[in-house]
Amino acid sequence: MSSPLADMIRPQKIEDMVGQHHLLDEGKALRNILDSGNIPNLIFYGPSGVGKTTLAEIIAKNTNRRFCKLNGTNASISDIKEIVASLDTFQSPNGVVLYLDEIQYFNKKQQQSLLEYIENGSITLIASTTENPYFYVYNAILSRSTVFEFKSVGAEDILIAVKRAYKLYEEHLGETIEVEENAAKWISSGCGGDVRKAINTVELSVLSTRLKDGKREITLEKVKELTQKSAMKYDREGDEHYDILSAFQKSMRGSDPDAALHYLARLLEAGDLPSACRRLLVCACEDVGLAYPMIIPIVKAAVDSALMVGLPEARIPLADAVVLVCNSPKSNSAYLAYDMAAQDLRNGNSGPIPRTLQNKHFDGEDNTHKGQFYVYPHDYPNHWTPQQYLPDVLKNKTYYVPGENKNEQAFKEYWDKVKGKK
Repeated sequence: MSSPLADMIRPQKIEDMVGQHHLLDEGKALRNILDSGNIPNLIFYGPSGVGKTTLAEIIAKNTNRRFCKLNGTNASISDIKEIVASLDTFQSPNGVVLYLDEIQYFNKKQQQSLLEYIENGSITLIASTTENPYFYVYNAILSRSTVFEFKSVGAEDILIAVKRAYKLYEEHLGETIEVEENAAKWISSGCGGDVRKAINTVELSVLSTRLKDGKREITLEKVKELTQKSAMKYDREGDEHYDILSAFQKSMRGSDPDAALHYLARLLEAGDLPSACRRLLVCACEDVGLAYPMIIPIVKAAVDSALMVGLPEARIPLADAVVLVCNSPKSNSAYLAYDMAAQDLRNGNSGPIPRTLQNKHFDGEDNTHKGQFYVYPHDYPNHWTPQQYLPDVLKNKTYYVPGENKNEQAFKEYWDKVKGKK
């Protein structure tokens, strides 16, 4: 085959696409828009290999407008000017459908150059991005476009495309290709929801299998060899990075060790040891906190061990720490208390530090009430005595509320007794 199998097998109509049922099934919003024939400016947001380009090409095929395709990684304003120059000519009598792939790489000036033309309808923009468009796409473009999120394709849907690809290859080569059922399923589930990656694996499996007795036998062992680590979609600078970190901490916070270990494995198999360590330390302090204070030095020791031994052995102390965090009681009382205190500062609620707490050992002649009057708590029973510590404007403010766990309740019971609250 002179072109990649993924391009040759690309669907020519919506009904042949796999996945994206939330967008393309009958009655769904995007499907209704496409069936109406009135195509607005669109932004397709989602991971690679899930059908964004395919759908754009199908839309272009079904319109009477000229189809132009640019990629944000290498296109320039001169490319846009060239497209604009073709408007209202015999080349583009009905306007242009511009498919701008990876729009996040277009700077603000480049995106602004499109505004006039997408606003008057001479250019219909279909942009795609793997990053959150609300962070990377210029607001004026967003306000004139409708954003649709594409999702990773499920294994059952990818299996349809995999079988179709093997059939096409069989017809093209004029040979018999026998595929073990488990091999096709392995490809479908082992490519991280990326249809293009699955189809490329089909191509590699055929090319790497020798013809024997007029047929090629695609085995599970062969496709396992080809799909090693291919399920890991990971970009340290992109949304996927932050999605994994978010899922990692939320799984620990939610006390689910199985999910937390899954996301730890994603990070470590991709070689991202620093991010795993940082998030683990944050979770120990933020989500376990005072419910089990000793977890903080324990997790710190596990992280230090991991950084000392490096990968792959680092997985051992980190797995221990992750399971410990998941199974520990949870409290975010100190975390919430700090945020409340910080919010008061941001709102301008602070005031002078009480005279008793200031680092002063003398009074000016203008002070009619000389002396600091600080009371030293250690001179009193239980090392405590009543004294105002907050500024006057906040003196009755409460930030910290003890959690319901036994540690904080024990602290509370002790201090309630000392302070005479019980």
